[in-house]
Amino acid sequence: MKIGIIGLGLIGGSLALDLRDRGHETIGVSRRPQTCQTALDRGVVDVAGVELSLLAGTEVIFVCTPIAAIAPTVSRLVPYLAPETVITDVGSVKVSVVEAVAPLWPNFVPAHPMAGTAESGIEAAQRHLFAGCPYAIAPLPTTPTFAVERVETLAASLGARIYRCTPQTHDRAVAWISHLPVIVSASAIDACLDEPDPDVLQLARALASSGFRDTTRVGGGNPELGVMMARYNRDSLLRSLHAYRQTLDRAIAAIESEDWPALETQLQRTHRQRPQFLNPSAAISPSEAGDPPYN
Repeated sequence: MKIGIIGLGLIGGSLALDLRDRGHETIGVSRRPQTCQTALDRGVVDVAGVELSLLAGTEVIFVCTPIAAIAPTVSRLVPYLAPETVITDVGSVKVSVVEAVAPLWPNFVPAHPMAGTAESGIEAAQRHLFAGCPYAIAPLPTTPTFAVERVETLAASLGARIYRCTPQTHDRAVAWISHLPVIVSASAIDACLDEPDPDVLQLARALASSGFRDTTRVGGGNPELGVMMARYNRDSLLRSLHAYRQTLDRAIAAIESEDWPALETQLQRTHRQRPQFLNPSAAISPSEAGDPPYN
């Protein structure tokens, strides 16, 4: 299969590596000639360049740009496409993307691979990044079946676990497990920085260990990606943040009133339920489910 990748960062580059390994011809497009050359030198793609016209004749195109760039990119891409070409994306928000892109191209399959690392750019691209990771497919009722099946087949060939859902349920779900943690994690760092005693703050930094590292990892990530999550998934994120504030208020009230049984009940519940979010076998089965820079 002839496959196009727009945006050769961590996600786009990793997709290209795995798909090329599986015998597909991969054509990469990037804004930066240097990124294209690096991709060629590393064997990430077969062909690379800065012009979207390179993707004429491709059968599937993965758009791996920032959320705000997806629709403009597809709009510029359309003149080069054959009628049966399938376009898919990797954005962490689906409703706003679908609203902007679906009218531009009927064979658009909204998708979101839940994979990544702390690194970015073509240099961070790696094989097997998607193996064992969730891959959400969020088609509309009008999305052609052949297009959905083509994207699912490619995603499954990477070893990903496929989950079908609607764009709306996707955005509400990722608000809980991806976007909320970014804001909460960043807020924890911000709260620490408000410590007025510099000696206490210095000691806190010196004592910070695995607990602080794990809790704040996502909050210390790319600020641009955090803003995009909030901007393009605003309603679902606000819903989750308000709910989080209510649970935090309950914990504060229990501590202030020294209601230790109430606090223990809350912590027992989270202790029991956390594995449900981390163990794939405890979650729903694949296909039953109801922002990487453009380098």
